[in-house]
Amino acid sequence: MADLVSHPDETKVVSSRFGKGATNIDRYIELDGYKAVRKALEMTPDAIINEVKTSSLRGRGGAGFPTGMKWSFVPKESAKPKYVLVNGDESEPGTCKDRLILEHDPHAVIEGVIIAGLAVGAQKGYIYIRGEYRYLLTIMQKAIDDAYAKGFLGDNIFDTGKKFDCYWHTGAGAYEVGEESALMESLEGKRGIPRIRPPFPAVVGLWGGPTVINNVETLASVPHIMLMGGQKFADFGPPKNGGTRLFCLSGHVNKPGVYELPLGYPMEKLIYGVGGGISNGKKLKAVVPGGSSTYLLTADEAVKMNLDFDSFAKTGGFLGSGGVVVLDEDTCMVKFALRVMKFYQHESCGWCIPCREGTDWLKKTLTRFHSGGGVKKDIDNINYLAQNMLGRTFCPLGDAAAIPTISIVQKWRQEFEDHLEGKPCPYEHKGIPAPAFA
Repeated sequence: MADLVSHPDETKVVSSRFGKGATNIDRYIELDGYKAVRKALEMTPDAIINEVKTSSLRGRGGAGFPTGMKWSFVPKESAKPKYVLVNGDESEPGTCKDRLILEHDPHAVIEGVIIAGLAVGAQKGYIYIRGEYRYLLTIMQKAIDDAYAKGFLGDNIFDTGKKFDCYWHTGAGAYEVGEESALMESLEGKRGIPRIRPPFPAVVGLWGGPTVINNVETLASVPHIMLMGGQKFADFGPPKNGGTRLFCLSGHVNKPGVYELPLGYPMEKLIYGVGGGISNGKKLKAVVPGGSSTYLLTADEAVKMNLDFDSFAKTGGFLGSGGVVVLDEDTCMVKFALRVMKFYQHESCGWCIPCREGTDWLKKTLTRFHSGGGVKKDIDNINYLAQNMLGRTFCPLGDAAAIPTISIVQKWRQEFEDHLEGKPCPYEHKGIPAPAFA
């Protein structure tokens, strides 16, 4: 496939079937497909959860919460039906790995959903796919239809007498529904706005029933864990950071692409080894480490980081969704901050004031500032406004807008100073292309 790249350092687990025709169910079965769910059917729910806990699998959507622990929060007994919900609303700028899984290995997601259902006692699973990924709907529908035809879904899965149904649902192009409670609202046919928590989805979720919500990559990892064993999966990464991760490398690098690497892999090797270094022989200026909602790293910070959740947590940062965007020395960081803020202002659902008003004011201020109309107090005001959005919104979208802004203002303040007093952007005359998120 033209969009598939590889590197010798990769450890292919989730991506092991990419480009091998695994969208065909018979081919998927030839490649050990649906063996994991057969194994899980012979295990108790607690044994399945413990295997996932042993694997140290953490959520691949951005938060990095331990998956096995998340499943264990679902009450064993419930008066209402339980559900498994797959978050495939991949809308974080810089992130594009779930698309590849759904395109090249959709049955792995279905199999992961069934195993999650067995673990928590759910009989229905929903795969929520980003609205812009229209072409994936046909692929997923065929995969589900084929699974029903084989008896892997339905009233008597694998001739065990157990029931499990699976469906897909598409969004309408809203970044906001990537937030799990807004995702449930959308799936229920309502406007995609966040819910107040508690209660949490594990107790009161979809249609009021206990619900497990996991990212596409997270659930696609589960069948591999069941087959190879949790400990072997855990051993790919450092302690408490088990397995591999699909990293989406883009921006000013010679070899952009989606690469599957063990957690803990050095970022310097990702950029200069796997990615082939900075394009056009330029120097590295900054790195977006995990999608646009993460703290940006300076060049010096980036080359010292390892790509795992705990390494980032020690610095107060986030590994995020795996979208690594590389920015070279000619990137205007003020313009980059503006481009990021335009996205978040557009995608804010408007439900709460700090996010709705904060993103709008930041966009207006950054627009004026970059065009040469800024004054010195704007710099501190931008930082102050972003700081006051943190932790004051119904969902993390406000934080997602504030976090990159804060890091850019604090780490590249001199570039803001250079834009003062009507000066044109010092980078515009170089003919630099638009930032990576444009």
